[in-house]
Amino acid sequence: MFIIGQLQKLYINRFTPQGAYMISNLEDRELEEFEEVLLPNRYLTEDMEVDTAVDVFIYHDSEDRIVATTDTPIIKVGEIAQLEVIDNSPYGVFLDWGLPKDLFLPFSNQTFRPNVGDWCVVCAYVDDMSGRIVATMKLNKFISNTDVSDLNVADEVNIVLAEQNDYGFRCVIDNKHWGMVYTNQIFKEVYIGDMMKGYISKITEENRVDVSLQPTGRRQVEESSTTILKLLDKGNGVLYLGDKSSPEKIYDQTFLSKKMFKRGIGVLLKQGRIKIEDEKIELL
Repeated sequence: MFIIGQLQKLYINRFTPQGAYMISNLEDRELEEFEEVLLPNRYLTEDMEVDTAVDVFIYHDSEDRIVATTDTPIIKVGEIAQLEVIDNSPYGVFLDWGLPKDLFLPFSNQTFRPNVGDWCVVCAYVDDMSGRIVATMKLNKFISNTDVSDLNVADEVNIVLAEQNDYGFRCVIDNKHWGMVYTNQIFKEVYIGDMMKGYISKITEENRVDVSLQPTGRRQVEESSTTILKLLDKGNGVLYLGDKSSPEKIYDQTFLSKKMFKRGIGVLLKQGRIKIEDEKIELL
């Protein structure tokens, strides 16, 4: 069985002038009828032969045929990402998702009318009527906080910054839940569409989820000390920062807040790994 919009392992069944026809399982050949999908010639390599297993992505090509590709798209079904508008039509716009056939974003799935060159945060899904993969900017259809029992405080998660408001950025957590990154938790330049690691800092009784861009608790201190050690190694055992350094100077060199910088230093001092002056740290 072929899964539209996802990566899966298929097996080469036979070769034709058009490419290799693939099957889901080698045992399929024992059936009277079984499905095949074409992997076009452009994706074939010299080491491929009958029965070779290949990781492929399944989608509809420009002639509306189900085909396989060894290219990995920017976004798969069920995922959230920011994509660029590269063409338009009377019915919507087309997005670049890294495959020969562009991803369609119909007017009915838009929250505003993007132009060529604009970037849109979208979710990819399989349309029930056509069976094709399309995009939507209406993320609430696929993102829910009704049940966030799979999240715990201090969890490391993948986030996409989806919307900006007066408090910070609303983000999508692991392609499933809404979260909020507050401005006072942001210590670097970020933009809508950015994909990054985040850390769950709070989950309310109403299932609202707060996300920090820095690790929380012990993990945060450990990562801060590790960052400082890496910078010391890079600087031949010397880092020109210390207790008297400004928060701006510390952040420019370490991407740490002064508070977390000092906690990281504290760990290393207790371990006897460094000595520190007002504007200088040295490895021992």
